[in-house]
Order: sequence, then C-alpha cells, then structure tokens
Amino acid sequence: MIYKTKGTCSTQIDIEVEGGIIKAVSFTNGCNGNLQGVSRLVEGMKCEDAIAKLRGIKCGAKNTSCPDQLSYAIEEAMKQAQ
Repeated sequence: MIYKTKGTCSTQIDIEVEGGIIKAVSFTNGCNGNLQGVSRLVEGMKCEDAIAKLRGIKCGAKNTSCPDQLSYAIEEAMKQAQ
C-alpha cells in the first residue's frame, strides 16, 4: 500500500501488512538514516503495538512527524487488509 504523508519531509510511505503484522516499510524522501532505522524497528511488529508507540510524535514545531505519519499509514494498511 502507498500512503501519501502530510506535513513531513518524507512524501510517501510504502507499507506491507499481513495478518496484523508489519512486513515491510519504506519511506520516500526525509531523513534517510533515521527512517531506515524506524522502518527496521517496526518490521515484524504487531500493527497495534507500532501505532501505540508512534502516534503523536512531533517533529520540532510541526504537529506531526514521519513516525506519526507511519502510524496513520499502518492504520490505513490494516483497513485495506480486511
């Protein structure tokens, strides 16, 4: 699934969810090293657990962040997987 981010340096998140587990995550643009790290950390995690950890994280003065946007991408991927 492709998720278009809002309010972040990254512009897109490609995510694969199967059986409530995050299988793969890839960001387009943004802070490459940090986003690779976040992606690897959530791969293999239960969707609900990742959302709980990532939701609400802010980047500087922004009301969102790449991890926060990832939580919304996971939520959307879960809906599409049903």
